[in-house]
Amino acid sequence: MKIVFQGDSITDAGRDKRNYHDLGAGYPKFAAQHIREAFPETDFEFINFGISGNRTSELFDRLYSDCIAFQPDIVSVLIGINDVWHRYGVNKIATTDEQLALNYKCILERLKNETGAKIIMLQPFTEGEDQAHMRPDVEKIKPIVNSLAEQYSDAYIKLDDLMHADENYGKEHYFTRDGVHPNPTGAAFIAKLYVEAISPMIDEIIAK
Repeated sequence: MKIVFQGDSITDAGRDKRNYHDLGAGYPKFAAQHIREAFPETDFEFINFGISGNRTSELFDRLYSDCIAFQPDIVSVLIGINDVWHRYGVNKIATTDEQLALNYKCILERLKNETGAKIIMLQPFTEGEDQAHMRPDVEKIKPIVNSLAEQYSDAYIKLDDLMHADENYGKEHYFTRDGVHPNPTGAAFIAKLYVEAISPMIDEIIAK
């Protein structure tokens, strides 16, 4: 069973880009370990194509070579925070909410039309004061991603909502190193939710 992790630096997590089976040090690594333990009789191929710094437009540009060509059984997508982050700083890239919505919709349309994969979407998130300046932007894009998830995803993990609802939220750098990039606690948190979301899909595929 072929499972592709797709996204930006949160998915990339320092992986060796010369080897797409290298899952990095983030949630894909932990999720793959738990999935193998939960389904010991199933042969899995885990592929990580997260690329640090990617926005929705860049993911769309590489979608065929880095996902569709592999014809995965399941693909997960965590993207969008860089569309917001890159609005700030020295080298600004002013991706509008409307462009983000269009890019993301086109990604999902292609996955639906050009693969038979089940789709897991993960909500973009920020934590704490490090990225407080981005918070209004995140609150604006969340409804966009939520709506797309209703239309296209087979499972949706509302990461931002779930982090903010956690009893530990508010402790400095509890989930992330800098408000965006998960620390080991955050990666394990995402992986646990990922395994909960993907397990019914795996069961369904095995049963076929």
